Amino acid sequence: MSEAGYAVRVAEDPADREACFSVRKEVFVGEQGVPEDLEYDAYDAGAVHVLAVREDGVPLGTGRLLVGEAAVAQTGADPSVGSLGRLAVAAHARGLGVGVALVRAIEDAARARGLTAVDLHAQTHALGFYERLGYAAYGPEYLEAGIPHQGMRRSL
Repeated sequence: MSEAGYAVRVAEDPADREACFSVRKEVFVGEQGVPEDLEYDAYDAGAVHVLAVREDGVPLGTGRLLVGEAAVAQTGADPSVGSLGRLAVAAHARGLGVGVALVRAIEDAARARGLTAVDLHAQTHALGFYERLGYAAYGPEYLEAGIPHQGMRRSL
């Protein structure tokens, strides 16, 4: 556990993945109104999922990394670029550094797989968060699930 009272790890077993999906459902489906059939997709099965959990096992946040062809389908980039997505932090855990820890864990997973950069589709309200972590916006703003987004990338 970190000094903050939570740990971030790659979700390896079915219980961890279910915890990831429960946070996504709370944040994206519950808070933001994203239809469930859009939130969960075919990429989930092959993605690297990361999970932040409190000392007592309560899930705090999640994110995923797509690699290879799955990443190319999301980013249009070459296969050496990963795609960070589905980053979600439970409302009660915001402000604890969970989002930063999840992004860094995803970047570590990307480096471990030999990737040279990470792309993401940021909700425009979160641009400043990602910019502080070294991501740069590119391309035009667009709608995804009815929410304004912007492409961003960070070289590793």
